[in-house]
Amino acid sequence: MPPLDPAAAPRWRRRKEDRPQEIVAAALDVFAERGFAAARLDDVAARAGVSKGTLYLYFPSKEDLFKAVIRAAILPNLERAERMIAEVPGPSFALLERLLAMVAELIATTRAAIIPKLVIAEAGNFPELAAFYHREVIQRGFGLLANLLARGVARGEFRPMNIDHAVRLIAAPLLMSAVWRSAFDVLAPLDVPALIATHRDHLRRALLVDGETSDGDRS
Repeated sequence: MPPLDPAAAPRWRRRKEDRPQEIVAAALDVFAERGFAAARLDDVAARAGVSKGTLYLYFPSKEDLFKAVIRAAILPNLERAERMIAEVPGPSFALLERLLAMVAELIATTRAAIIPKLVIAEAGNFPELAAFYHREVIQRGFGLLANLLARGVARGEFRPMNIDHAVRLIAAPLLMSAVWRSAFDVLAPLDVPALIATHRDHLRRALLVDGETSDGDRS
């Protein structure tokens, strides 16, 4: 008898180390469809092909599972952005362009775009989850943007600025794009890459000392 295709094997016959990732992927789907408050762990377990008892072995509560979803969907991309800014030499605006393009692709092509909307919607009822997201994602993301802007100012590439305010202004269209795609895209589709390209061009004029010439490759 020929060996079974591992990808086609029932989930309970797959390796145990695969189960947490399968549960987290199923949880993202269920949270995206129902929101955090209405999502049921029974539904997550059924979607992942495990028992509810097995799910509790890895994630003791729905809050723990939601935190795992955030870590799996967002933190690897934050780590990639941090490495890029720390290790890649060259003009600061070129790095900012790459960062914006990376975020635009994630918003346009992955289900991770639903997470900011979920956090905003549930922040009042689940403040500990909002605090977790602020600590693990917002503060870290704002920190890497602040470091990049400070680098550009120190090198004479960017105008002097209030970096805290500039970080929020740069992030605002990214957040709006994620929320729009999650809430309104069926009614009025948003071309996320085109919007972020316009945002990039506005930033070029606002940030660069000469106001026009990019120190990165223009597309």
